[in-house]
Amino acid sequence: MADIPRYPILYVRGYAMTKAEITETTSTPYMGLESGSTKARQAWDGTVRKVFFESLIVRLLKQGYSDIYRDGLQIESGPIPRQSIVIHRYYDVADPDFGSGKVPTIIDAAKGLSDLILRVRDQVCLDGQMKPEDFRVYLMAHSMGGLVCRCFLQNGAAGSDAARRLVDKVFTFATPHNGIEMAGMNVPGFFGLWDMNNFNRDVMRKYLDIQDKNAGVNSLDGKFDPSRFFCLVGTNSKDYDVALGASRLLAGELSDGLVRIENAYVTGAPRAHVHRSHSGPFGIVNSEEGFQNLSRFLFGDISVNGVLEIGNLPLPPVDRLQKLLGTKVGYYFEVAVATRGALDFDLTRRTVANNSAILRSRSELFADDGTLKADARHPHLFSTFLDLSKRPAERPEMMFTIQLAVSMITYTGEEAPRDDHYVPGEYLFRDTVVISAIPPADTTESWQKDDTTASWQISFVLADSGWSSAATTLAEGKKDEQGQPYVAIPLENAKGFKAVLRLYGSHWV
Repeated sequence: MADIPRYPILYVRGYAMTKAEITETTSTPYMGLESGSTKARQAWDGTVRKVFFESLIVRLLKQGYSDIYRDGLQIESGPIPRQSIVIHRYYDVADPDFGSGKVPTIIDAAKGLSDLILRVRDQVCLDGQMKPEDFRVYLMAHSMGGLVCRCFLQNGAAGSDAARRLVDKVFTFATPHNGIEMAGMNVPGFFGLWDMNNFNRDVMRKYLDIQDKNAGVNSLDGKFDPSRFFCLVGTNSKDYDVALGASRLLAGELSDGLVRIENAYVTGAPRAHVHRSHSGPFGIVNSEEGFQNLSRFLFGDISVNGVLEIGNLPLPPVDRLQKLLGTKVGYYFEVAVATRGALDFDLTRRTVANNSAILRSRSELFADDGTLKADARHPHLFSTFLDLSKRPAERPEMMFTIQLAVSMITYTGEEAPRDDHYVPGEYLFRDTVVISAIPPADTTESWQKDDTTASWQISFVLADSGWSSAATTLAEGKKDEQGQPYVAIPLENAKGFKAVLRLYGSHWV
């Protein structure tokens, strides 16, 4: 494979609420990227071993990046390496030791990001290692930092078009793209204490300059390609201890302790769900899951999307169905995706236990007569990115697993009778699909130029129900309504469950 281009990474940190928190963050060189984590894991031999995530900054340094601090100073005028990590220190101005003491607005921070991008371009191109026309930059942001990035990208008054054209990809950790809700209510627009109204949707719509009145606040509004904007969503509310636990109580269980799951992504953008909290020892930034998704999105070369095309979701036998009359039927779709060798992380995990499973009502899929609707909402299971360079030298194939489970739920009013025949933990379908993908023998520029994976050899195994396998290629596969090729993996069982797992693969750079 030809080398994937690597550009400078600009990190935009999240919200600091109080003056004390602002002073604390301005006193650190990496503003959160230096936080690591250590956890215990049972090994294959029964012993318990420590698993270390050194920190995001250390992992990036090990991947060939470098910071721009030398001899205790930040390099602001001389040449810097192409693979540099630059911290957007927009809170420095709010610390009296470094600036005026005035907290910057979102628009102020966005303008500062615009200026920083142009400065980094000039520094990288200063010694001729890159032509200015070839320069690009990656934006990486946590929490409110993602809104700063979006303000810069979407609001024409918050920076220059020249800087906006230089942004190649954006990755956000736990950003409240659709605002913050506490106790079921969006933060009020009049709540200006500590600038909390930055997360009110009406206020957001203004500084994001969303012109389409029908678009949600989590829309890029046509200002940036959503396929190049990745959202990492946290699902662990229990381990977020800010405000002595009050935040997680007000945000609710379907959150990372601060941002609700449903508010943490941009419309149309790829996203992954990981069981991590908003910050802290179990936080989403200082996590293996965060780094693995980030590095594959920035430096990987394969994009894979999984969609479950429903054929039939069986209802219970007639005698049991009678008890369900007057109730509504729904389904949980659980999925976890992991790569070969991933002992301690999943690229994405959506489960009932983590309050992140995909939920569909039966009426969203089937008509009253039981036939599948033409506009059925087939679950989009995952979007993930893979890296050919991570294959073992002696193994040509890429491998990853998809754990998939489907269960039925019924829900009624409190006065309705219980379904006494319901067995907790009963699944309509549950299996692990092991995917092996072998690229063409001449996986070089020809494949990249064609931008297709049609000549790949794809094989799969349903590991839980048996070890039988099947092989296909994208060229032999089907095409969807938009003409996009996909590998079709049939899934069915004796209960009457029937579906097709569609895998869409494409070259990613």
